Amino acid sequence: MTDQQWLAERFEEHRSRLRAVAYRMLGSLSEADDAVQDAWLRVSSADASEVENLGAWLTTIVARVALNMLRSRNTRREQPLGVHVPDPVVDPADGTDPEHEALLADSVGLALLVVLETLSPAERLAFVLHDMFAVPFEQIAPIVERSPEATRQLASRARRRVRGSAPVPNASLTEQWNVVDAFLAAARKGDFEALVALLDPDVVLRADGGMTGLSRQVQGAEAVASQASMWARAGLTIRRALVNGAAGLVSERQGKPFSVGAFTIKDGKIVECDFLVDPDRLAQLDLEVLQD
Repeated sequence: MTDQQWLAERFEEHRSRLRAVAYRMLGSLSEADDAVQDAWLRVSSADASEVENLGAWLTTIVARVALNMLRSRNTRREQPLGVHVPDPVVDPADGTDPEHEALLADSVGLALLVVLETLSPAERLAFVLHDMFAVPFEQIAPIVERSPEATRQLASRARRRVRGSAPVPNASLTEQWNVVDAFLAAARKGDFEALVALLDPDVVLRADGGMTGLSRQVQGAEAVASQASMWARAGLTIRRALVNGAAGLVSERQGKPFSVGAFTIKDGKIVECDFLVDPDRLAQLDLEVLQD
């Protein structure tokens, strides 16, 4: 076996972890795959003979690539992003694909990814690597070109933002399905009071429609219940799905994907709903796994 073959095999062993790092950094499945591929191109042309901890070295490389992609994305963005829902990871309601289990370790729900989008690139990297992957600040510091103490402060600021903005679900999957099923039944019946009763008073609904004009963000139980009642009359075919490991829904209209939605449930109430309605991005998701 040549050194290149050995390195390629070791890289494949670490691929799932590297993709998980990139997904948390970028919130995009396609960009995460691009970051991992870019990292491999860099690794394959480097001298790894002196590397003592291969996993740490590979994590550093993919983190640098993802950080550069985030910075480039922010530079290109001339207009405010508006409502944005990161790429969902979709599985059948009866179980998660083994490849997705590694991608979704630590319960990375859409609600958390939405908050990560509000962080600066350096804050996001420090938080993701340290809090999610236990990378020491001494190893993260060179990537963000700061001292270990300054890097610790980056992660601390990010942590405060996450704790203050990302709702923490506390319902089992069975409890989640009970709430989501009741929500769907109430919407279909047009039972406004039942809908409101299932929603936290400060519930937030985000719908990312891309360029379709369907994007919106509303807050409050009555406002979200009104939106649910409207969509219930849209003639959608709705099926259960696991979305980032939580109870969710995939809908179709006239045989084409219309939306993917995730619910965050706490204390028996829906506290956040995140829906991707952008047809261009939906077309990039693998939804065939949901076919009967």
